Amino acid sequence: MPDPIPFRRPDPATQPPYDAPEYGSTHKRHPKQKLVVVPHTLTETSGPRFDPAFYPPQVDMSQVNGRAAMGERIIVAGRVTDEDGRPLRGAMVEVWQANSSGRYHHPRDQHDAPLDPNFEGRARLFTDAEGNYSFVSIKPGAYPWRNHANAWRPIHIHFGLHGAGFAQRMITQMYFPGDPLLPLDPVFNCTADEAARNRLVSTFDLDITRPEWALGYRFDIVLRGPAATPFENAP
Repeated sequence: MPDPIPFRRPDPATQPPYDAPEYGSTHKRHPKQKLVVVPHTLTETSGPRFDPAFYPPQVDMSQVNGRAAMGERIIVAGRVTDEDGRPLRGAMVEVWQANSSGRYHHPRDQHDAPLDPNFEGRARLFTDAEGNYSFVSIKPGAYPWRNHANAWRPIHIHFGLHGAGFAQRMITQMYFPGDPLLPLDPVFNCTADEAARNRLVSTFDLDITRPEWALGYRFDIVLRGPAATPFENAP
């Protein structure tokens, strides 16, 4: 069997650093010592298998038990590929976000904003044979996060992508075009390369939009290589 071909690593400037001076939380949680490479065993490379039969898809966050959530309904769709444009088939994609008031459906979120009983803020979906995914949600709101005295996070949606093994998980965020908070956000701006940073911003897409129902946004994800999407946990 021939030796495996190593994938093309991205330029360091196209991925966020572990320690970003303007992003206060990274000072306490980034590694202080050189990382130790631990060889993956069969356990990490072959399982678990995320099968829709065992992990039922949840693709509509805009309602709970048939009751509509408050806010602007949106559709988000895109394609997940490798550096050569080949689709990632059958990948489980987890999505989570704040509600339209900028509050997460989580006990640790004590932001002084209303909770929505009809919005749980999470979804699970799988890419199809061409790497495509799609889900319905509510456009999230901005929220304060205490990075400094008047810090607000831009509106965003979190993505967690699972591969074929336990160690294959990538996490990133999707932002919205025209958000005035983007130039001020240290999480968004800790990716030094402007072109890579802008790959985190979705694009409005009229083909995804459903007439008289919801606006559509496209967010394509490239897993690795020179044009990779910036990921929060990139090596």
